[in-house]
Amino acid sequence: MTFSLTGRCRRTGMFGIAVTTSSIAVASRCPWARAGVGAVATQNVTNPAIGNAILDLLAKGVSAQDALDQVMRGEKFPAYRQVAVIGKAGRPAHYSGAKTLGTHNVEVGEDSIAAGNLLSNKDVPRAMVDTFEAHPNLHIAERLLRGLEEGIVAGGELGPVKSAGLCVVSEHPWPLCDLRVDSAEHPVGALRRIWEEFEPQMNTYITRAINPPAAESYGVPGDP
Repeated sequence: MTFSLTGRCRRTGMFGIAVTTSSIAVASRCPWARAGVGAVATQNVTNPAIGNAILDLLAKGVSAQDALDQVMRGEKFPAYRQVAVIGKAGRPAHYSGAKTLGTHNVEVGEDSIAAGNLLSNKDVPRAMVDTFEAHPNLHIAERLLRGLEEGIVAGGELGPVKSAGLCVVSEHPWPLCDLRVDSAEHPVGALRRIWEEFEPQMNTYITRAINPPAAESYGVPGDP
């Protein structure tokens, strides 16, 4: 019930995922990313534990394909899972079990991978990957969001989507951005509005974390 775009930025070393689905709160269970390590989208009938299990292996230097293979060998219900993985280097990896829902497909780019199920057509992942790969000089969050938007234009899910998320990791153990629309009529459009409001403040939140005296004021009541 989901389509996602997972990518890495060669310029900055960042990783990220953009995802949307017809169920509620997709960003609470499907996207997993770790700074300096990689990113995993685990979807269809989702087992969130798959994400961190693969990231743990990537952190040890295991390739994306080998990490995916190891985790799926130990997965109790692999037929229900759809997983996309990208590491620091090498080709992204993917898995779609026999019970992946409806029309489903995966497309791999040089630095990205798009996966979907219950799609309106099989061309949706290709449109997402092509959009991401076409803009290497943009911020990875913008590239991911543009890819997700293009997935909607290309047909998206067979039914209406309800939730969306955008997660990017950089150099710290917390996300650079972790934006979520848990329930909305047009969640990808709402996610775009949140990103455009958040982006100008994004680096200030990092400064507040690592060097509070240098952080600027937002000028809100009670903040001098």
